[in-house]
Amino acid sequence: MRHLLAIEGMYPPQIGALLDLAESYVLHNRTGTTARDRLRGRTLINLFFEDSTRTRTSFELAGKRLGADVINMSVATSSVNKGETLLDTAATLNAMNCDLLVVRHGASGAPALLARKVDAAVINAGDGTHEHPTQALLDALTIRRHRASLQGLTVAICGDVLHSRVARSNIFLLTAMGSRVRVIGPPTLIPAAVARLGVEVFHDMAAGLRGADVVMMLRLQQERMAHGLVPSAREYFRFFGLDAAKLAYAKPDALVMHPGPMNRGVEIDSAVADDPAHSVIGEQVEMGVAVRMAVLDTAAHTMANA
Repeated sequence: MRHLLAIEGMYPPQIGALLDLAESYVLHNRTGTTARDRLRGRTLINLFFEDSTRTRTSFELAGKRLGADVINMSVATSSVNKGETLLDTAATLNAMNCDLLVVRHGASGAPALLARKVDAAVINAGDGTHEHPTQALLDALTIRRHRASLQGLTVAICGDVLHSRVARSNIFLLTAMGSRVRVIGPPTLIPAAVARLGVEVFHDMAAGLRGADVVMMLRLQQERMAHGLVPSAREYFRFFGLDAAKLAYAKPDALVMHPGPMNRGVEIDSAVADDPAHSVIGEQVEMGVAVRMAVLDTAAHTMANA
Protein backbone atom coordinates (compact mmCIF):
# COMPACT_ATOMS: atom_id res chain seq x y z
CA MET A 1 0.00 0.00 0.00
CA ARG A 2 1.94 3.00 -1.23
CA HIS A 3 -1.05 5.36 -1.36
CA LEU A 4 -4.29 5.24 0.62
CA LEU A 5 -6.87 6.90 -1.61
CA ALA A 6 -10.01 4.89 -0.90
CA ILE A 7 -11.41 1.90 0.96
CA GLU A 8 -13.20 0.74 -2.18
CA GLY A 9 -11.12 -2.03 -3.72
CA MET A 10 -9.26 -2.97 -0.54
CA TYR A 11 -9.38 -6.61 0.52
CA PRO A 12 -10.20 -7.87 4.03
CA PRO A 13 -6.59 -9.02 4.71
CA GLN A 14 -5.31 -5.52 3.88
CA ILE A 15 -7.89 -3.91 6.13
CA GLY A 16 -7.22 -6.42 8.90
CA ALA A 17 -3.47 -5.84 8.74
CA LEU A 18 -3.90 -2.08 9.14
CA LEU A 19 -6.30 -2.57 12.06
CA ASP A 20 -3.89 -5.00 13.75
CA LEU A 21 -1.01 -2.54 13.40
CA ALA A 22 -3.20 0.29 14.67
CA GLU A 23 -4.14 -1.85 17.68
CA SER A 24 -0.47 -2.13 18.57
CA TYR A 25 -0.14 1.64 18.37
CA VAL A 26 -3.07 2.07 20.76
CA LEU A 27 -1.04 0.20 23.36
CA HIS A 28 2.13 2.17 22.56
CA ASN A 29 0.29 5.48 22.86
CA ARG A 30 -1.28 4.56 26.18
CA THR A 31 2.04 3.44 27.67
CA GLY A 32 4.20 6.14 26.07
CA THR A 33 6.46 3.58 24.38
CA THR A 34 5.98 4.59 20.74
CA ALA A 35 8.99 3.82 18.54
CA ARG A 36 9.88 7.35 17.48
CA ASP A 37 12.41 6.19 14.90
CA ARG A 38 9.91 4.58 12.53
CA LEU A 39 9.68 7.71 10.37
CA ARG A 40 12.86 9.46 11.44
CA GLY A 41 14.24 11.43 8.49
CA ARG A 42 10.89 11.39 6.69
CA THR A 43 8.91 14.53 5.87
CA LEU A 44 5.13 14.62 6.19
CA ILE A 45 3.15 17.51 4.71
CA ASN A 46 -0.47 18.07 5.72
CA LEU A 47 -2.20 19.83 2.82
CA PHE A 48 -5.75 20.71 3.86
CA PHE A 49 -7.90 22.70 1.43
CA GLU A 50 -10.89 22.31 3.78
CA ASP A 51 -11.18 23.10 7.48
CA SER A 52 -10.39 20.29 9.86
CA THR A 53 -9.61 19.89 13.53
CA ARG A 54 -9.62 16.18 14.36
CA THR A 55 -8.18 14.79 11.15
CA ARG A 56 -5.36 17.29 10.66
CA THR A 57 -4.36 17.30 14.32
CA SER A 58 -4.36 13.52 14.55
CA PHE A 59 -2.22 13.19 11.41
CA GLU A 60 0.18 15.75 12.84
CA LEU A 61 0.34 13.92 16.15
CA ALA A 62 0.69 10.55 14.42
CA GLY A 63 3.61 11.78 12.32
CA LYS A 64 5.40 13.34 15.28
CA ARG A 65 4.96 10.25 17.45
CA LEU A 66 6.66 8.23 14.70
CA GLY A 67 9.53 10.71 14.44
CA ALA A 68 8.65 12.41 11.14
CA ASP A 69 9.24 16.07 10.35
CA VAL A 70 5.69 17.42 10.04
CA ILE A 71 4.72 20.52 8.09
CA ASN A 72 1.18 21.92 8.09
CA MET A 73 0.57 23.96 4.95
CA SER A 74 -1.94 26.77 5.40
CA VAL A 75 -3.86 26.92 2.14
CA ALA A 76 -5.40 30.25 3.13
CA THR A 77 -1.94 31.91 3.02
CA SER A 78 -0.37 29.75 0.30
CA SER A 79 0.01 30.29 -3.44
CA VAL A 80 -3.18 28.26 -3.94
CA ASN A 81 -5.08 31.26 -2.60
CA LYS A 82 -3.33 33.40 -5.22
CA GLY A 83 -4.57 31.27 -8.10
CA GLU A 84 -2.02 28.46 -8.28
CA THR A 85 -3.51 25.27 -9.75
CA LEU A 86 -3.50 21.92 -8.01
CA LEU A 87 -1.01 20.56 -10.54
CA ASP A 88 1.35 23.48 -9.95
CA THR A 89 1.08 22.84 -6.25
CA ALA A 90 1.91 19.19 -6.90
CA ALA A 91 5.03 20.19 -8.85
CA THR A 92 6.13 22.48 -6.01
CA LEU A 93 5.64 19.78 -3.39
CA ASN A 94 7.44 17.26 -5.53
CA ALA A 95 10.44 19.57 -5.79
CA MET A 96 10.56 19.67 -1.98
CA ASN A 97 11.08 15.87 -1.92
CA CYS A 98 8.53 15.19 0.79
CA ASP A 99 7.86 11.55 1.63
CA LEU A 100 4.24 11.59 2.79
CA LEU A 101 1.46 13.90 1.64
CA VAL A 102 -1.86 13.99 3.49
CA VAL A 103 -4.54 15.74 1.44
CA ARG A 104 -8.03 16.99 2.19
CA HIS A 105 -9.81 18.65 -0.71
CA GLY A 106 -13.33 19.72 -1.59
CA ALA A 107 -13.16 18.09 -5.03
CA SER A 108 -13.64 14.34 -5.34
CA GLY A 109 -10.57 12.77 -6.92
CA ALA A 110 -8.07 15.50 -5.99
CA PRO A 111 -5.84 13.18 -3.89
CA ALA A 112 -5.84 10.60 -6.69
CA LEU A 113 -4.72 13.27 -9.14
CA LEU A 114 -1.89 14.32 -6.83
CA ALA A 115 -0.85 10.69 -6.40
CA ARG A 116 -0.19 10.50 -10.15
CA LYS A 117 1.92 13.66 -10.10
CA VAL A 118 4.11 13.38 -6.99
CA ASP A 119 6.69 10.88 -5.81
CA ALA A 120 5.43 10.99 -2.23
CA ALA A 121 2.95 8.54 -0.76
CA VAL A 122 -0.48 10.25 -0.81
CA ILE A 123 -3.08 9.67 1.87
CA ASN A 124 -6.63 10.83 1.32
CA ALA A 125 -7.90 12.75 4.36
CA GLY A 126 -11.29 13.33 2.71
CA ASP A 127 -12.13 14.40 -0.85
CA GLY A 128 -15.45 15.95 -1.72
CA THR A 129 -18.26 13.46 -1.25
CA HIS A 130 -16.05 10.59 -2.40
CA GLU A 131 -14.24 8.93 0.53
CA HIS A 132 -12.57 9.41 3.90
CA PRO A 133 -10.67 6.13 4.30
CA THR A 134 -8.89 6.73 7.61
CA GLN A 135 -12.19 7.66 9.26
CA ALA A 136 -13.67 4.31 8.23
CA LEU A 137 -10.57 2.52 9.54
CA LEU A 138 -10.75 4.24 12.91
CA ASP A 139 -14.47 3.53 13.13
CA ALA A 140 -13.78 -0.14 12.39
CA LEU A 141 -11.04 -0.30 15.00
CA THR A 142 -13.34 1.26 17.59
CA ILE A 143 -16.09 -1.26 16.85
CA ARG A 144 -13.68 -4.20 16.80
CA ARG A 145 -12.31 -3.31 20.24
CA HIS A 146 -15.84 -3.65 21.66
CA ARG A 147 -17.20 -6.48 19.54
CA ALA A 148 -14.06 -8.52 18.73
CA SER A 149 -15.10 -8.92 15.09
CA LEU A 150 -16.97 -6.97 12.42
CA GLN A 151 -18.36 -10.17 10.90
CA GLY A 152 -22.12 -10.49 11.34
CA LEU A 153 -22.74 -7.14 13.02
CA THR A 154 -25.67 -4.93 12.04
CA VAL A 155 -24.51 -1.35 11.60
CA ALA A 156 -26.98 1.49 11.03
CA ILE A 157 -25.57 4.62 9.35
CA CYS A 158 -28.02 7.45 9.93
CA GLY A 159 -28.54 10.92 8.52
CA ASP A 160 -27.01 12.83 5.64
CA VAL A 161 -25.72 9.87 3.64
CA LEU A 162 -25.97 11.80 0.36
CA HIS A 163 -23.14 14.22 1.17
CA SER A 164 -21.10 11.95 3.44
CA ARG A 165 -17.70 10.61 2.35
CA VAL A 166 -17.56 8.99 5.81
CA ALA A 167 -20.67 6.96 4.98
CA ARG A 168 -19.25 5.78 1.65
CA SER A 169 -15.96 4.63 3.14
CA ASN A 170 -17.73 2.88 6.00
CA ILE A 171 -20.11 1.12 3.63
CA PHE A 172 -17.20 -0.24 1.58
CA LEU A 173 -15.24 -1.33 4.66
CA LEU A 174 -18.06 -2.82 6.69
CA THR A 175 -19.59 -4.79 3.83
CA ALA A 176 -16.13 -6.10 2.88
CA MET A 177 -15.60 -7.27 6.46
CA GLY A 178 -18.94 -9.08 6.65
CA SER A 179 -21.16 -6.58 8.46
CA ARG A 180 -24.79 -5.99 7.54
CA VAL A 181 -25.17 -2.28 6.78
CA ARG A 182 -28.34 -0.21 6.89
CA VAL A 183 -28.63 3.43 5.87
CA ILE A 184 -31.37 5.57 7.40
CA GLY A 185 -32.46 9.05 6.46
CA PRO A 186 -35.04 11.15 4.63
CA PRO A 187 -35.35 10.31 0.91
CA THR A 188 -33.77 13.66 0.03
CA LEU A 189 -30.55 12.69 1.84
CA ILE A 190 -30.18 9.10 0.64
CA PRO A 191 -28.36 8.54 -2.71
CA ALA A 192 -30.65 7.01 -5.31
CA ALA A 193 -28.31 4.10 -6.11
CA VAL A 194 -26.96 3.40 -2.63
CA ALA A 195 -28.69 0.00 -2.45
CA ARG A 196 -26.31 -1.18 -5.19
CA LEU A 197 -23.51 -0.99 -2.63
CA GLY A 198 -25.11 -3.86 -0.73
CA VAL A 199 -26.93 -1.91 1.97
CA GLU A 200 -30.54 -1.83 3.16
CA VAL A 201 -32.34 1.50 2.94
CA PHE A 202 -34.76 2.81 5.57
CA HIS A 203 -36.61 6.10 5.89
CA ASP A 204 -37.85 5.40 9.39
CA MET A 205 -35.54 5.39 12.42
CA ALA A 206 -37.54 2.85 14.41
CA ALA A 207 -37.46 0.27 11.61
CA GLY A 208 -33.84 0.95 10.67
CA LEU A 209 -32.47 0.84 14.21
CA ARG A 210 -34.33 -2.27 15.30
CA GLY A 211 -31.77 -4.82 16.50
CA ALA A 212 -28.72 -2.76 15.44
CA ASP A 213 -25.37 -3.46 17.10
CA VAL A 214 -23.90 -0.09 16.11
CA VAL A 215 -25.60 3.26 15.46
CA MET A 216 -23.41 5.61 13.45
CA MET A 217 -24.77 9.14 13.22
CA LEU A 218 -23.68 11.56 10.50
CA ARG A 219 -23.32 15.32 10.54
CA LEU A 220 -25.94 17.26 8.62
CA GLN A 221 -23.68 18.90 6.01
CA GLN A 222 -25.63 22.05 5.30
CA GLU A 223 -22.63 23.65 3.56
CA ARG A 224 -22.84 21.01 0.81
CA MET A 225 -26.58 20.77 0.34
CA ALA A 226 -29.10 22.71 -1.69
CA HIS A 227 -31.96 24.50 0.01
CA GLY A 228 -35.06 22.49 0.76
CA LEU A 229 -33.51 19.07 1.44
CA VAL A 230 -34.62 19.27 5.08
CA PRO A 231 -37.45 21.46 6.36
CA SER A 232 -35.67 22.70 9.50
CA ALA A 233 -33.15 21.53 12.10
CA ARG A 234 -35.97 21.04 14.62
CA GLU A 235 -38.00 18.88 12.24
CA TYR A 236 -34.92 16.92 11.24
CA PHE A 237 -34.12 16.11 14.87
CA ARG A 238 -37.69 15.09 15.54
CA PHE A 239 -37.61 12.37 12.88
CA PHE A 240 -33.93 11.51 12.39
CA GLY A 241 -32.03 12.83 15.41
CA LEU A 242 -30.83 10.17 17.84
CA ASP A 243 -32.35 10.41 21.29
CA ALA A 244 -32.93 7.84 24.01
CA ALA A 245 -36.37 6.87 22.66
CA LYS A 246 -35.02 6.05 19.19
CA LEU A 247 -31.87 4.35 20.55
CA ALA A 248 -34.13 1.97 22.52
CA TYR A 249 -34.99 0.23 19.23
CA ALA A 250 -31.36 -0.89 18.86
CA LYS A 251 -29.79 -3.64 20.95
CA PRO A 252 -29.46 -2.86 24.67
CA ASP A 253 -25.67 -2.70 24.38
CA ALA A 254 -25.56 -0.85 21.05
CA LEU A 255 -22.58 1.41 20.37
CA VAL A 256 -23.25 5.04 19.43
CA MET A 257 -20.76 6.71 17.08
CA HIS A 258 -20.31 10.07 15.36
CA PRO A 259 -17.37 11.21 13.19
CA GLY A 260 -17.61 14.80 14.48
CA PRO A 261 -18.06 17.62 14.65
CA MET A 262 -21.43 17.03 16.26
CA ASN A 263 -24.43 19.29 15.90
CA ARG A 264 -26.01 18.57 19.26
CA GLY A 265 -29.78 18.75 19.10
CA VAL A 266 -29.72 18.27 15.32
CA GLU A 267 -28.27 14.80 14.66
CA ILE A 268 -27.87 13.64 18.23
CA ASP A 269 -29.13 14.48 21.69
CA SER A 270 -26.45 15.49 24.20
CA ALA A 271 -27.65 12.90 26.71
CA VAL A 272 -26.99 10.13 24.17
CA ALA A 273 -23.71 11.58 22.90
CA ASP A 274 -22.34 11.73 26.45
CA ASP A 275 -23.79 8.45 27.71
CA PRO A 276 -20.84 6.24 28.80
CA ALA A 277 -22.99 3.12 28.52
CA HIS A 278 -23.32 3.54 24.75
CA SER A 279 -21.23 6.38 23.34
CA VAL A 280 -17.74 5.64 21.99
CA ILE A 281 -17.39 9.04 20.32
CA GLY A 282 -14.41 10.05 22.45
CA GLU A 283 -12.74 6.71 21.82
CA GLN A 284 -13.07 7.28 18.07
CA VAL A 285 -10.81 10.32 18.40
CA GLU A 286 -8.18 8.26 20.25
CA MET A 287 -8.36 5.48 17.67
CA GLY A 288 -7.86 8.09 14.93
CA VAL A 289 -4.30 8.77 16.07
CA ALA A 290 -3.43 5.06 16.20
CA VAL A 291 -4.97 4.34 12.79
CA ARG A 292 -3.14 7.24 11.16
CA MET A 293 0.12 6.08 12.71
CA ALA A 294 -0.47 2.66 11.15
CA VAL A 295 -1.28 4.17 7.75
CA LEU A 296 1.77 6.47 7.75
CA ASP A 297 4.03 3.65 8.90
CA THR A 298 2.73 1.26 6.24
CA ALA A 299 2.90 3.81 3.42
CA ALA A 300 6.44 4.94 4.28
CA HIS A 301 7.84 1.45 4.53
CA THR A 302 6.09 0.30 1.38
CA MET A 303 7.90 3.14 -0.43
CA ALA A 304 11.21 2.13 1.13
CA ASN A 305 10.83 -1.46 -0.03
CA ALA A 306 9.59 -0.61 -3.52
